[in-house]
Amino acid sequence: MSSRTLVLWVWAGVVVVGSPACGQTKTLYEKASPYSKITVTEDQRGLRTLLFDNEVRQSVGKVGDPNHLELPYARAMPAGLAFVDAPQRILIVGLGGGTIPTFLHKHYPKTQIDVVDIDPDVVDVAKRFFGFREDATLRAYVNDGRRFVEESRRPYDVIFLDAYGPDNIPYHLATREFLEAVRRKLTPRGVAVANVWSSNSNPLYHSMVRTYQEVFDELYLQDVPGAGNRILVALPRQGRFQTADLAQRAGRIAREKNFRFDLEKLVAAGCRQLIEKDAEGDVLRDGHEPGKQP
Repeated sequence: MSSRTLVLWVWAGVVVVGSPACGQTKTLYEKASPYSKITVTEDQRGLRTLLFDNEVRQSVGKVGDPNHLELPYARAMPAGLAFVDAPQRILIVGLGGGTIPTFLHKHYPKTQIDVVDIDPDVVDVAKRFFGFREDATLRAYVNDGRRFVEESRRPYDVIFLDAYGPDNIPYHLATREFLEAVRRKLTPRGVAVANVWSSNSNPLYHSMVRTYQEVFDELYLQDVPGAGNRILVALPRQGRFQTADLAQRAGRIAREKNFRFDLEKLVAAGCRQLIEKDAEGDVLRDGHEPGKQP
């Protein structure tokens, strides 16, 4: 999570605390951090929600149940694992409530998982209210995601990019220069997996896609049923994976790890390679933020 430098409106992610759909939702925690107002709520089913500025859901989790991934995009992010055999090191930029790193740690306990978030209050909330726990193979770092990537000395097999502020992806985590740093930190067999919002709510969606295409050798798009998210899977190599093969790989992983959701069906129905360059977008560069004076 980082500064609010670029507004990518997330209308599809807006929830109203105490709405009829929430039932007996109660507020467990509120605090104004240096980056946003942080709120934690709990509903009558025991689901806890992390919100920024009382509107945008960052995470939804069930304490004591690391297998539970409530948000559709969280169930789609593991599709990136179909591109990598037995990852040894994973980096996640953006902690939120810690549901994704906790899920991955449950199923890959011997894999070194590093998580970085710029807001120390978010890390505190993930530990206090969502059951996030560090150990020998799961570590959390308070740092700017870009700085951490650029200064990291060891490569990763998978880098998950899931850093959102209250209503945006920080611009410096979307530029060509940042993605080039991400590519340098991937192993030759590695993959970058990014959670972004579709063009319906993200005015720079096509530019983000085009920027990924310029930096990486191949780019795949994973749809997220029932949500405004899109998952970009970027490879620093030529792979030319077929959807059917990826779906089979995803299904094998899900069965071996006993995932509660059908990852094979999700990949089969919604994963495809983006071969043609996105003509509707421009490459995003440092110092050239749209709508701001240079």
